[in-house]
Amino acid sequence: MPPLMTTIFLFVLFIFTFSANSQDSDLETDCTNKWIHIRHLSSQFNLDLLSNCSEYLLFDNFCPYLANHGLGQKTHNKSHSWYRTDPSMLELIFHRRMLEYPCLTSDPSQANAIYVPYYGGLDSLKYLFGPEVNSSFQHGLDLYDFLVHVDSPNIWSRHNGHDHFMVMARPAWDFSQPLFNDPIVFGTSFLELPEFYNVTALTTEGRAYPWQEQAIPYPTSFHPPNLAFLKSWVNRVRRSRRTTLMLFAGGGGISANPNVRRSIRLECENVTSMSANGTGYEKLCEFVDCSNGICEHDPIRFMKPMLQASFCLQPPGDTPTRRSTFDGILAGCIPVFFEDLSAKKQYGWHLPEEKYEEFSVSIPKEDVVFKGLKILDVLTSIPRAQVRRMREKVLEMMPRVTYRKHGSSLGLRSKKDAFDIAIEGTLERIKSRLQEVAAQ
Repeated sequence: MPPLMTTIFLFVLFIFTFSANSQDSDLETDCTNKWIHIRHLSSQFNLDLLSNCSEYLLFDNFCPYLANHGLGQKTHNKSHSWYRTDPSMLELIFHRRMLEYPCLTSDPSQANAIYVPYYGGLDSLKYLFGPEVNSSFQHGLDLYDFLVHVDSPNIWSRHNGHDHFMVMARPAWDFSQPLFNDPIVFGTSFLELPEFYNVTALTTEGRAYPWQEQAIPYPTSFHPPNLAFLKSWVNRVRRSRRTTLMLFAGGGGISANPNVRRSIRLECENVTSMSANGTGYEKLCEFVDCSNGICEHDPIRFMKPMLQASFCLQPPGDTPTRRSTFDGILAGCIPVFFEDLSAKKQYGWHLPEEKYEEFSVSIPKEDVVFKGLKILDVLTSIPRAQVRRMREKVLEMMPRVTYRKHGSSLGLRSKKDAFDIAIEGTLERIKSRLQEVAAQ
């Protein structure tokens, strides 16, 4: 992004930030128990981090993805809903949406929750990929000092941070290095700092045990501005002809060591030579090679094949979750999971745990890797009528995992999206936590 564009972008965001807490609530919105106050942070904790977008040599230059308040550049000039969205921009996307939240208050004492507009994932880059890698245990200490000692200490002390929440656009594992690891391993120690134990952290992937973090969906490339564009896409997905039984879009699986991605690759290679006669499909398996991140900012590369597939395989990789899970849902492609931590034990706010049998398939990875279970056999055994019902459930879930465009129409705002559900869950979580603390 040229320096002038960066300057204009930062200035516009600053104006939004400056005016956010002076907004009046929408008169038609019932804000009872929904009031949120946005803390005014020093620019070193958010805006300044954007101006360094090209400085992390071992990390992808993220300057191109700052456009449109973090949605990224449009996939093509005439696009209204499709962007080259980078998942690391979730903090920026969320911040921009918070500025139009209808129940903002400038009085922190009246707030039910306090939003901290800290770009923790971006701030972590200097520790993960930059010169401060050996100081990763210090990540977050300057923020804590600012919140507790510099800026209105009474806001924090009122509930000792229990009412504060923030978004961190990386898996929680990246912030979970033990404080005194020797030697240093990958990650920072932000979520291991006792100072932040009380804060709710919304991450793209959570760990199984700490209470303070909650996973919310990775942002996809689809951000509709109004209800007509959402309905148009849903109709296209519903009409799409599913000519492929199962699809895997991803990388990995080339190691000789047994793992589920290797098993998927081998099975897909084997079945491509098999006849699909009698299955109702033209192809049994398709593999979209997304190695080295080549698919990440090019949704056309994987969305078209997903639209043509009935099932999208979602194996774990370096961590259990995948952005591809949400891309697949967006394409009406029924997700196939190989462990519960990939989604079922992660995104309970957005994809209710009791609904998984209605819209997804679960196949234990151990059965595939070590017991010879064929994924093809499992999927072909599902009756076609049941497949159609599952796809309709996937379509029902689609708005819940979509981050609509900021400034969207009133009609679209009547449908809860990923942001709305995250805010509802956060408010309920903080309310419950404050009640627990009061009862102690």
